[in-house]
Amino acid sequence: MPDLDSVVREISEEMAQRSDRGAVADYIPELAHVDPNQFGIAVIDAEGRVTTGGSSDTPFSIQSVSKVFTLTLALGMVGDRLWKRVGREPSGNPFNSIVQLERERGVPRNPFINAGAIAVTDVILSGHEPREALGEILRFMHFLAQDPTITIDERVAASEKRTGFRNTALANYMKSFGVIENPVDYTLGVYFHHCAIAMTCRQLAMAGRFLAHNGRNPSTGHNVVSAERARRINAIMLTCGHYDGSGEFAYRVGLPGKSGVGGSILAVAPGKASIAVWSPGLDAAGNSHLGRVALERLTQRMGWSVFGA
Repeated sequence: MPDLDSVVREISEEMAQRSDRGAVADYIPELAHVDPNQFGIAVIDAEGRVTTGGSSDTPFSIQSVSKVFTLTLALGMVGDRLWKRVGREPSGNPFNSIVQLERERGVPRNPFINAGAIAVTDVILSGHEPREALGEILRFMHFLAQDPTITIDERVAASEKRTGFRNTALANYMKSFGVIENPVDYTLGVYFHHCAIAMTCRQLAMAGRFLAHNGRNPSTGHNVVSAERARRINAIMLTCGHYDGSGEFAYRVGLPGKSGVGGSILAVAPGKASIAVWSPGLDAAGNSHLGRVALERLTQRMGWSVFGA
């Protein structure tokens, strides 16, 4: 087995030298100012050893990676009833497509496209005030990452609210079909804020550990979800976690993963490691370009693809 420390160090050095960095998500004004010449990686193995490289302790907006955790929360609240309001199939369309939503009568294709994540957020909000729902999400992140310092970047949240016209359209369209039950402004407020949670690679890798170990955090012994539910969340991450780039990610990386337009990717090597990478430049599908390249090299060198070494 290759030495993980050496592999992570080599990959970090290789990423630092590359000039093909993608483009930052400038349609969210606050993200337009992020320096694209950054790369971070953190890997936490089954024994809890943390291996890092680059800007692994620089906070960034996790954006759609938060959808993994809101999906986990919503399943804990309503179980399989969630699937009456959102599907589990790849979209094959951009993450903010309204055409597909119209064709399928307001039911989002999966919980990781924007419409699906808004519907999941609406489930969490039900029976709560927006501030309470958001507090529950943030406490869940603190619990998973074992770090109470994780916060929401209010500037990013405000920036998303100012420019989130298409998300507003998606939410109103779903409201017309009864998929959204709460006031649209409330649901979107919670959604914009949980996408604006700021974390480091180290914190994000820690938060995702339960998915690498059958729903259990091996350091604390806490069962976050059942083994069956962890497998199913991983399956949705593998098939839907990178929007219409999910097939390419599975082909090249071979791990369940979830990307965010802030440039981060949470990836899961089942039974082996939780991995977080961050590089703000995105590819045409809205996924971190260097993040995907780094993960491809990591899985190749460590033999971690779920499809075989």
